[in-house]
Amino acid sequence: MAKKLVENINSLYVAAANSLRPKTARKRIVAYVESYEDVSFWSHLLSQYNTDKYYFQVMLPSNTSLAKGKKVAMMNDLGQGLGCHMIACVDSDYDYLLQGKTGTSRHIIRSPYVLHTYAYAIENYQCYAESLHGVCVQSTLNDKPLIDFPAFFRLYSQIIYPLFVWNIWFYRRRELSVFSMQDFCRVVRLDPVSVPHPEEVLELLRVRVQKKLAWLTRRYPDASTELEAMNSELEKLGVTPDNTYLYIQGHHLKENVVLKLLSPVCVRLRREREAEIKYLACHDQQYRNELTAYHRSLQTIEAVLRKNTDYEDAPTYRHIQQDVEHLLEILTKGC
Repeated sequence: MAKKLVENINSLYVAAANSLRPKTARKRIVAYVESYEDVSFWSHLLSQYNTDKYYFQVMLPSNTSLAKGKKVAMMNDLGQGLGCHMIACVDSDYDYLLQGKTGTSRHIIRSPYVLHTYAYAIENYQCYAESLHGVCVQSTLNDKPLIDFPAFFRLYSQIIYPLFVWNIWFYRRRELSVFSMQDFCRVVRLDPVSVPHPEEVLELLRVRVQKKLAWLTRRYPDASTELEAMNSELEKLGVTPDNTYLYIQGHHLKENVVLKLLSPVCVRLRREREAEIKYLACHDQQYRNELTAYHRSLQTIEAVLRKNTDYEDAPTYRHIQQDVEHLLEILTKGC
């Protein structure tokens, strides 16, 4: 009886141990990404599609060097072409909106084995407007809403949209010396934000954008017809006056727009929480202890943004999911 009990225990132990090991019988789909920072985003997305038949493994494009970047991810160092079991996951940058005007753009939009963000980059998802209140809550532990972030970024997008159309027009014509992405970013940055009156910074932005638009219109008076056609094409690609911020350079959006807005908001929320602690404390020692505990629980805005995954209802994110589903259909048919 004891022997049989030991055998049963051993059997259960072996079964439990085996269940903890990777299921090597599944087919592996290697997903090459551009950099370390991209691993989390693509792993979060692709892991939702893992099954008992196949799984995605996200990794850097080279196992022999530290080479990174979009072209390295799409070429990899194995000398093998991309296919059902070897894909690339990259930022769209402007390549999606260029719609085949460059070799990289053609590769991204035509190959089912290249997944791209549709939004400019992963940073744009981390800065998704509907998620920014949650970012502030995590960074300050204060749930008080001070600014309607979706409304702010709708207005921001509406203001910069006409200038964004010009910028894409120049990129498609490869006339980058006239109005480059860097020029565009300098115009659409945010000035210091007044939390009680965020509309003021948008008005300053509007003045700057209108000034640049007037300059471009004077220099290219015959461009209106092509720009109208560009408007229609961008709308078909998902770019509208309400969501332009998703398609501008991700690093610029994060550093010169979102952080410029969130920093003063979070400073105010933290000060309000500190004042509340002081008001509710019964004595100085309790105040100091509670304040120390509060400060130790805080996270920087940058850290919260890097971990932010509350963007899955973004239409651009759904486009990526549809591409993954299409890839898996090809795999199922026996690629």
